Amino acid sequence: MNPLSPVHGSALADGSYELDPPHTFILFSAKHLVVGRVDGRFDRAKGTITIAQNLAESSVDVSIDPHSLSTQNGVRDEDLRGPDFFAAAKYPAVTYQGRGIRESAAGWIVDGALTIRDVTRTVPLWFSFKGASPVVPGKPNRIAFYAKAAVKRADFGMMRELLDEIGFVSDAPDVWITIDAELLLSAPSSL
Repeated sequence: MNPLSPVHGSALADGSYELDPPHTFILFSAKHLVVGRVDGRFDRAKGTITIAQNLAESSVDVSIDPHSLSTQNGVRDEDLRGPDFFAAAKYPAVTYQGRGIRESAAGWIVDGALTIRDVTRTVPLWFSFKGASPVVPGKPNRIAFYAKAAVKRADFGMMRELLDEIGFVSDAPDVWITIDAELLLSAPSSL
């Protein structure tokens, strides 16, 4: 059994798993005017998680379309896609590439390279394996993960009205990301 498998859940087969877009939710919450938050989501993402028995050989590769950003406010969404924030016309992808998984107090962690606006920062992604669905003959194995990360928008050059939003310069994150994802086994691992 793979060490990522939960004690009370199904075994996790080694291999390459593709994000299942209709069952993957990438959400964010950004500090707003010091006291509030603006919540949003990205509706289009693709990616692969490769699980190996030796977790140091495992990987995460995800690409998110910033044009698919939604905060349920069209004016704000266009502003966030614009040059002061995601600059989606110039940078059509937000990417995350992580190598090596290790155990943490709350589950598992991978340190990956998050690239937004051609700026790359190492961002830890904490996650837990939620299990595997029952095997159905003729259909790929399905697994689920829940993950979270936190970043500072200033680290990616998103500086417009920053102090109005966060209140004061700090090393604390001001954007929180959660990912609730289902993935489908695409190929057996050769690792």
